[in-house]
Amino acid sequence: MAADGSAWLGLNYGRLARLRPVTGYPGALDWTKDDIAPKNDGVFIVDLKTREKRLLASYFQLEEKLKAQNPELKHDGLFINHSLWNRNRIYIFARAGWNGQDYKRINVPFSIHADGICLSLHETHIGGHPEWAEGSLLIGRQGKEQILYDVDAKKIIGQLGNPEIFPNPEGDISLFPDGNWFVNGYLNGTSNFYSVYSIKDKTFVRSEGLDKGTYSGNIRIDPAPIWNRNNDKILVSGIDSSGSRQMFMINVLKRN
Repeated sequence: MAADGSAWLGLNYGRLARLRPVTGYPGALDWTKDDIAPKNDGVFIVDLKTREKRLLASYFQLEEKLKAQNPELKHDGLFINHSLWNRNRIYIFARAGWNGQDYKRINVPFSIHADGICLSLHETHIGGHPEWAEGSLLIGRQGKEQILYDVDAKKIIGQLGNPEIFPNPEGDISLFPDGNWFVNGYLNGTSNFYSVYSIKDKTFVRSEGLDKGTYSGNIRIDPAPIWNRNNDKILVSGIDSSGSRQMFMINVLKRN
C-alpha cells in the first residue's frame, strides 16, 4: 500500500499459486501461465479510487536485467514476492525455481520508483522479510545481523540491535510508522516470539511465545507482525486454546 493510502501494489496470485503455492490463491485467474517472462504481467499499481491499474514492471523487463547479469540464465517462470512501497520507491524479490530442482533458484532484489523509472537490480541480497525505514533505507538481514541497507547507494550502512535481541533477523518485521519502534517476529520451536525494540534508546522487550501449531510447508503460520494506526498494539496470528487459528493483539506500553 502507498504511504498515503491512495494506491496499492497488485500481483497475479494465480501465477503465484502455480509457481509458489504458499504465496498464491488456488483457482485465481492466471492469464500468463504459458509464458515464463510475460510482457503483460509483473507488479501493478492499482488506484484505490478509480480502480485503474498500470503495469509498473513486467516479468520481461526483470528477465532482461537478469540476463544482462547472466546471459546463460534459464528458469521455469519468474514470480514476485515481498513487494514493498515507501513514499516513492518500490522494492521486490524476483524469484523462480521454487517448484523443484530442474533449475537453479533465482532470488534477486529489484527496486523501482513509483512512476516506473529507475528499475534497478541489486547484487546485495539482504534476505528475510525486508521493511522500509526512512528515505531510501531498508531493514533486512545479512548473516546474523538486522541491518540497514541503502537502496540508492546499494550498500549496507548500519544495523539494529544484536543477535541477542534478534535471534533470527530473517523473521517477519514491522516498523512503527514514526520510525522509533521496531518489531521482529521469529520462530523458536513451535512458537512465534516478538522482540519489540526502541530505536531511540536501544532497549527491547520480548513477548511470550505464541503457539503456531504444527503447520508447515505451504500451509503455515508465520509471525507476520503489523502495527495498528495508534501504534500501541501489534496484530499477529497463532493457535488459541481450542486449537483453532486466530488473530491476537499484543499491547505495547511505552514509557515517556
